[in-house]
Amino acid sequence: MTSASTAQSASAGQAGPEHAGSAGDATEESGPPPTPDAGGGGVPAIVRRRLATVDARLDVNSWIATAVVVAIAAILRLVGLSYPKGKIFDEIYYARDGWGLVDKGVEWNYKDNGPSYVVHPPLGKWLIGLGEWAFGYSDAEHNISVPGHLMTTAPEFGWRFGAALAGIVSVLLLVRIGRRLFRSTTLGCAAGLLLALDGFHLVLSRTALLDIFLLLFVLAAFGALVLDRDARRRRWSRALDAGLDPTAPGRAGRPAGGWRNWPWWRLAAGVLLGLACAVKWSALYFLPAFALLALLWEVGVRRSAGVRRPWRDALLDELPWLVLAGVLMVVAYVATWSGWLLTDDGYYRLAAKYPNVPGLSDTPIIGALNNLWEYHKAAYGFHKQLDDPHKYQSWPWQWLLLGRPVAFHWSGEGACGAPSCASEILLLGTPLLWWSFLPALFGAAWIGLARRDWRAGAILLCVAAGLLPWFWFALDGRTMFSFYTAPALPFLVLAVVYVLGAIVTPATDGARAPTAKGASADGEDEAAERRLVGGVIVGAYVLLVALCFAYFYPIFVGKVLPYAEWSARMWLDGRWI
Repeated sequence: MTSASTAQSASAGQAGPEHAGSAGDATEESGPPPTPDAGGGGVPAIVRRRLATVDARLDVNSWIATAVVVAIAAILRLVGLSYPKGKIFDEIYYARDGWGLVDKGVEWNYKDNGPSYVVHPPLGKWLIGLGEWAFGYSDAEHNISVPGHLMTTAPEFGWRFGAALAGIVSVLLLVRIGRRLFRSTTLGCAAGLLLALDGFHLVLSRTALLDIFLLLFVLAAFGALVLDRDARRRRWSRALDAGLDPTAPGRAGRPAGGWRNWPWWRLAAGVLLGLACAVKWSALYFLPAFALLALLWEVGVRRSAGVRRPWRDALLDELPWLVLAGVLMVVAYVATWSGWLLTDDGYYRLAAKYPNVPGLSDTPIIGALNNLWEYHKAAYGFHKQLDDPHKYQSWPWQWLLLGRPVAFHWSGEGACGAPSCASEILLLGTPLLWWSFLPALFGAAWIGLARRDWRAGAILLCVAAGLLPWFWFALDGRTMFSFYTAPALPFLVLAVVYVLGAIVTPATDGARAPTAKGASADGEDEAAERRLVGGVIVGAYVLLVALCFAYFYPIFVGKVLPYAEWSARMWLDGRWI
């Protein structure tokens, strides 16, 4: 499903930004393309369609629509961000670790006045700490109160701001990625809006935890890969226009090289995936998926261009670039440990401070890297043995069914006009959206196979990378929580939108022979009718998701409710309490 796509365009040139907003506008083609019906420059029209990408020119209307969706996401995530007061759930760890990084360069235990032993990399906590630096930090338990460097607000706003910003940016990215995948601003905005109106994403965006940053960087890396795919296809298209013979042996049958034609977006994806790993190691599960996508897309573009041995040439040409992207990934990851490396205060940093720990060394440079490795081994040992029972733990097969959401905050205090009140922040996905995920995955698989659509394969592969490894860990009884789903969430939303796009418009065949004028008119009428009916269905679905989100919104943000109203929202009774 991830070989070359046939881009459906009304012209022989690039597809317009609003053209073919369906799941069927990129069918697969196998084998070398035919040669008749050449367009300008002697390149067959079908090859142009297969290599076409979204028009790179600025589309003001698409950016206005994007801005509206992002504004909705920003309002939902920023308004009332400082409530509830105090540190909720794991903020008690990450808000303090973030301030320790800003203050000391490493996570710091202010009670014992020494470095903290932590088991997650530092980048997410750095981003939390930057919000504390900007807007102020306060910790009464440790007698800390520091004003903000930009402005001083409630301290809760400071340690939650980074997560809120990450949530807003992830909505922006999903709109643009969806638009590029589906060649439709409408479907791209639908993807962003569904993410913005998801309670799971909203709660993570309003809490100082790490998972929203993991989601952001994984999504950004995928977006960079999609841009790389388009850039490489444009490169081949330009070369064919210039007279390249793809059947020629060696360099004569490949586009021109030079630094301008390097796969910069693929290298950027390597950096972004390294940053994702610097939030949580679970980002590594996406590494083989992303590498496979990049390779298959390179094979696909060569097959579309008519290269005689697309697999061999793709491996020879692209493996070095994939290795370089991997190197940049490691460099980016290690760079996020700069606070630990450039100071002497980090846990395990100096062997002299830990004489009973074997394997540590104080040899210049090499010793620091060796000690960092030993620290990673210790942290891995912690994760490997994490099997203590927890009230809110759950299993991977429960996650998409919302079988056991996590309560971040609960209080029975506050005025609500009733004898008994309740205030809760529940990490719960918007039920109508989440209960659409499994049907959407099956639908995407069916449609993708039927239409040989590379987008279905890409989406499903990324969902698998985000979810399937946890099924393996479940066999060992590892303690797990529903928020481990976070990096897979944007791809689950894309699966829903992919199916919605298929409802709007049927599959089309870019290589189809011209039809008679009357038959063509009948086909256009049928397509217009389907778009109308499909548009109504899609609009109704998004509206129902919005209404469902509005109903559950009070338990996403901790609004004080009469106990009866809170209880009415516990649809699965004890599983949600």
